[in-house]
Amino acid sequence: MATAPPRRALSSDNWAGIHPEILTAIAAANVGHAPSYGEDDYTKSVVRKLRDELGAEEVVLVFTGTGANVLGLEALVQSHNAVICASTAHIFTSECGAAEKHIGCKLLPVPAANGKITPAGIAEHLHHLGNEHHAQPAAVSLSQVTEYGTVYSPDEVQVIADFAHAHDMKVHMDGARLANAAAFLGRPLHEMASSLGVDVLSFGGTKNGAVAAEAIAFFDGKLARNFPYRRMQAMQLASKMRFVAAQFDALLTNDLWLRSATQANRMAARLGRELSSIPGIQLTQKVEANEVFAILPREHVARLQDKCAFQVWVEETTEARFVASFDTTDDDITSFVQSVRNVMSE
Repeated sequence: MATAPPRRALSSDNWAGIHPEILTAIAAANVGHAPSYGEDDYTKSVVRKLRDELGAEEVVLVFTGTGANVLGLEALVQSHNAVICASTAHIFTSECGAAEKHIGCKLLPVPAANGKITPAGIAEHLHHLGNEHHAQPAAVSLSQVTEYGTVYSPDEVQVIADFAHAHDMKVHMDGARLANAAAFLGRPLHEMASSLGVDVLSFGGTKNGAVAAEAIAFFDGKLARNFPYRRMQAMQLASKMRFVAAQFDALLTNDLWLRSATQANRMAARLGRELSSIPGIQLTQKVEANEVFAILPREHVARLQDKCAFQVWVEETTEARFVASFDTTDDDITSFVQSVRNVMSE
């Protein structure tokens, strides 16, 4: 029976499948038996590679981004503490209060129209230090790439880290799309966090062509003390860890992580240029990684979503988010842009 071709989407890089090179790596690991729970040679080797690539003292593998963020933050704060983050941060808007539930800490948002926070914004939450009636800020969390697709420069990260450390706070980086940021900046991964003062990094693989593959990097090994027990308690210890490790091995081989991120970024840049040339469409953010944000005429949104799935990010203004993935092609962009032109001209 004939079936329709798979639908292409610009809704999220989570919608994309698994990169063929990663599938090959998973298949290669699927031979024979191997010790479970990370005691296999695949995992031990990949952890060493990730330490070198990220410049970390310790790296552990988990399988969800939320798990990586919560466990990473748990290494930095206690239940009476607070984490300062952007008002758009994934830990604040999209993880169902996971950090607050599992750590017991409070999240303190900083207004961030472009997704970035600054020392001035952080300082607004430091007026009650030492007051036992208030949760005490102990960490700052940055998203790189931000939830608005913007990229912190190395100097911006360094300034925030220096400010945080000067006020006895640690720095966590949500690096779900760190590969896209590194591709945009043209920098190796070890220059994206460890040399800039970040204390703990959640390093994402899933949004870059993997499936259920995330890592937590500790740049101070002391912060990883007792981590194996906390990972087990948090239900983030994979029994067949070799299949998580095999994916990171593939990402680190022949710079697959960079090739995939570069392709996604290139497609987003092209989409941004094309959309900005269409009367009636207004881009709201600089296109720096693999996301495009634009305000669309409300009356055309439903029809355009029928052509290609995407998210309406802000309902009040019909600001939409478009996300390119490692497998987004020029034909995908050409087809969607032509659909936009056709719909907007009717």
